[in-house]
Order: sequence, then C-alpha cells, then structure tokens
Amino acid sequence: MKFQLKNIVTVLLIAFTFVSCSTDNSEPIVISELDGLTKIQELTNDTHTIELYSASGTLQQGYNAISLRIKNKATKEYETNATVNWAPIMKMSTMTHACPYSEIKKTSGKQTLYNGYIVFQMAENTMEHWFLTVNYSINGVAESVSAQIAVPASTKQRVTTFIGTDGTKYLLALIDPSNPKVATNEMTVGVYKMSSMMQFPVVDGFKVKIDPRMPSMGNHGSPNNVDLIQSSIDKLYHGKLSLTMTGYWKINLQLLNDKNEVLKGESITDAVPSSTIYFEIEF
Repeated sequence: MKFQLKNIVTVLLIAFTFVSCSTDNSEPIVISELDGLTKIQELTNDTHTIELYSASGTLQQGYNAISLRIKNKATKEYETNATVNWAPIMKMSTMTHACPYSEIKKTSGKQTLYNGYIVFQMAENTMEHWFLTVNYSINGVAESVSAQIAVPASTKQRVTTFIGTDGTKYLLALIDPSNPKVATNEMTVGVYKMSSMMQFPVVDGFKVKIDPRMPSMGNHGSPNNVDLIQSSIDKLYHGKLSLTMTGYWKINLQLLNDKNEVLKGESITDAVPSSTIYFEIEF
C-alpha cells in the first residue's frame, strides 16, 4: 500500500512539473504589423523611409485605404510615436488640384502602423501625375517627404464627380462592398464637395438613393435595398445593397440635400434606364 501511494505521488509530481515547464517555455504570440497588407512603394528623405501599404499593393482611381510605416534610416527601427498628415496633389498641364482625404491615425492594436484614406477622383496619364507629400513630427522634430505615386484608372467606375443643381461640385466615392457577394451587402459611400481646388470637405446631412440594375438582364433591379444616410461616427454614408446574382451591376444614384431635394441623378423608369451618376460593380 505504501509502495502504491509512493508511486502515485511520484506520477503526480512529474505531471505537475511537465505542465509547469510547458507553460513557462511557451512562445509569446507575435502579431504581425502587416497582416493583410502589401507594400505599394517607399518614399525617402535623408532620415526616414516611408513605406506605403494597401490590401492589393496598388493604388487606383477612387477610394483607397492606405497604411504607412516610418523607418528610421540610422537605427533601422520603425517609429511608434509620430504625428502624421499627408497632402495628395494632381499636377496637370495647366493646373494643380487636390482630392478628398482623411486624417492619418495610429492603427488600433498596432505599434508601428498608421492609416487613412485618399480618394483619387481621376487617374494619371502620360502627362499628368499624382504626387504625395507626407509630413510628420517625431519628438518635436518636423520632417517631410514627397514623391510621385502611380494611380492608374479603375476598371469600373468607383468615383463620380458632377455639378449639382445648387452649382456646387460634388464627388461620390464607393467604399464598400469591396468584395461584393450574392446577398444584401453593407454599402458605404463617401460624399464630398469641392470648396476650392485644394479643399474637398465631407458633406453633412445629405442622402444617397440607390437603384441597382443589371443592364444585360433586362435592366432588372433587386429587393431590400436601403438608401444611404450619414453616420455620426465616421461621417461616411451607409446603407444596404442587394445583389441577387453575379455579373455586371450599375448602381444608379441620386444625391439629395438636407431638404430632400434632388441635386443630381434620375429615378429609373422604362424611359430612363440609367442615372447620370452611378457606380459599377462586377463579380
């Protein structure tokens, strides 16, 4: 009996020791700063390299979610406490202009990553190009870097610009769905106005009406769509987009002001098969 008890105690001690060692020696979970991101390009000055990232590794005409990191050339380390802003500029043959863009914020849950968005309303061409200036401050020291960036045309219309009946130039940009499905998709759109060649502020309190149609299928529509209204949290416009089958869809739009007056866009009828403002989706 004493022998059996001694053996049981020995087994328990070994098991406890094994569990303790396994716990003590477990490797910490390392979370990558760049999960789901691919590098677009680098911008450099004498002290830092600015790395630009997106989900696709490219930029294109329309809305672009962009992340960046700031690498110190001397230490080879990434900066974790920078204040950052940016200024995208299109240099045309006869003029320059900006576009809508967000503030840059530290990415939640990341140490070295910052993020924001830019809406390029036009694509580059052989004579006209986009340039991006990134201004940043680290420990009170201000720095800046600027370079040309590639912004090719989107294969489908993801951004539309127009002059409303009020004489104001507006810009609508499709943000979501970025990966559309046969379902009722969450839809997000940015609504901006041009107050000057360099200022494109968010428009508050408007509405975006949607009417998705399939031109190749008798221009049929879809049920359960919800028009877009502005969120007080992100200032973007949110609604629901119903896509009942795969293929090419034209998302017909109407922009209404805070008095519910249509500033641009038409209701779809047999005589009016499409609106003058729209987005395109194909999947």
